[in-house]
Formats: sequence, structure tokens, C-alpha cells
Amino acid sequence: MEHDFHVHGAHEHEMEHAAATHGQGGTVTLAQQVAIFTAILAAIGAVVSYLGGNTQNESLMHKNEAVLYKAHASDQWSFYQAKSTKAHLMSLAAQLAPADKREGYAADLPRYEKEKKEIKARAEAFEAQSRYENELADKYFHPHHALALAMTFIQIAIALASVTALTQRRWLLWPAGLGALVGCGLTVWAYL
Repeated sequence: MEHDFHVHGAHEHEMEHAAATHGQGGTVTLAQQVAIFTAILAAIGAVVSYLGGNTQNESLMHKNEAVLYKAHASDQWSFYQAKSTKAHLMSLAAQLAPADKREGYAADLPRYEKEKKEIKARAEAFEAQSRYENELADKYFHPHHALALAMTFIQIAIALASVTALTQRRWLLWPAGLGALVGCGLTVWAYL
């Protein structure tokens, strides 16, 4: 008698109905489609997020290098100024010193001029390297904005896919797919 009569609850009935109509015959349910879609988007989003973070890190590294080279250039220019001041003092001393000491002061002037040229060359080289590092920083940072926007579209697509699964409104997959395509397109565009 137990085997002939069984009362189903409302929940059990819905579960059996869903299993019979959506999971049999090799068909993929909407929930399965959304799960696969969001898993793929999450993987793409992880890559886009990594690329965005990497652009920031590379840019910051080159900005730091630019600042370091600029500091070296500043140090060299200070050294250049000190040598210029000493050369100017030697020139004044050669003019104002007693006649027997003028030649000694004047003999030091070519050495100071030579040192100033070497220091100036180093300072200009450091400034050139600083400009180069700043250009690299800008180059590495360039894709960041497009990657951030791409990640936003991918997140919107994931959110729309989730709403699709909750509401069972299949048409919501179209804007989710469009958002995913825009996000992927922006990722490619960021590096063109």
C-alpha cells in the first residue's frame, strides 16, 4: 500500500517537472547556458583585470625611473653650478691676486671648464633618460583606460546573465552578449 500511493509536495512536483522538461534529451537548460556564459566571462574578466593592473605597474615603474634620472640630472646640475662658481672665483682671483699668484689661479681655469663640460654632458644624458622613461610610462599606461572600460562591460554582461538566470527571461542574454562583445572588443582595441 505504501508503494501505490505517494503525495508530492509543491516543491517536489516543480523539481520533477523541471528535470523532465529541461534536462533530458541532451538539451541544455537556460541555467546551464548562463553558467557556462558567466564562467567564460569570468575567465576573460580575470585576464582583462590582470592586463589592466600590469599596465599600471609598468607605467609606475617607468615613472619612478624617470624621477630617479631627473634627480640624478638635478644633482649633476648642482655640481655644474658649483664648478661654475669655483671657476668664476678663480677667474676673479687671477685678476685681483698679486702678480706672482695670478698664474696659479689662471692655470686652474681650463680644468674647471673641462670638468663643467663633462658634468653638463652627464646631466643632459640623465635628463634624456628621464624623458625616455616618461615616454615609456605614457606608452604603458595608454591601454589602461580602455581595459578599465572593457572590464566594466564584462561585469555588466555577467550581471545581466545573472538576472537572466533569476528571471528566466532568455532575451536578456542578448544584451549580456552584446556587453561581452563590447568588453572583448575594447580589450583588443586597447593594444592597437
